[in-house]
Amino acid sequence: MLDAASPISRIAIARALVSAKIACAATCSWTSRTRPDGTLVTLAEQDRRRWDETLISEGVVLLQAVLARDRLGPYQAQAAIAALHADARRVEETDWVQIVGWYDELLRLADSPVVRLNRAVAVGEADGAPSGLAALAEVPADFPRRSAVAAHLHERNGDLRTAARMYAEAARDSPSEQERAHQTRQAARVNQLLREETIG
Repeated sequence: MLDAASPISRIAIARALVSAKIACAATCSWTSRTRPDGTLVTLAEQDRRRWDETLISEGVVLLQAVLARDRLGPYQAQAAIAALHADARRVEETDWVQIVGWYDELLRLADSPVVRLNRAVAVGEADGAPSGLAALAEVPADFPRRSAVAAHLHERNGDLRTAARMYAEAARDSPSEQERAHQTRQAARVNQLLREETIG
């Protein structure tokens, strides 16, 4: 690996990470962009045809050069996760199994609640919502955005009542007005599904 103290290596790693992360969310891999009216656009909803393929390709090439070296660090692991998101032409093509593997590496290198939170999302996609909820149990109950991830996983698991409650809790705890509005809409959407179930 390039010497970690070298300015060149630091720049290369940073460029790889930033370039690949054009496809990734700033937090939890879900809420990376906004519409003209300010509402959030999740990663799954983004039009990937608008992504900067040249910038992504540059980042992936730099990342591959770094990963070809002997040592692995947290920046490289984060960049690898970002690159896997960027490599998927459609959200359905995302290689969640590999992403979970990289989160496992990241936990080994730099364990933190945010890494465990993001890993729970990936596990839920790779292995199903029950496994994601089990992984989420490792995240402190009061950690920011945990309620939003829990809501998503409970909804995927078919527990709409718990999902609606957790979306409402996520809205109350959101750090920004945009996220609060997004989670409020999610809660309203799931509550509508519950009403339709009752009528049906």
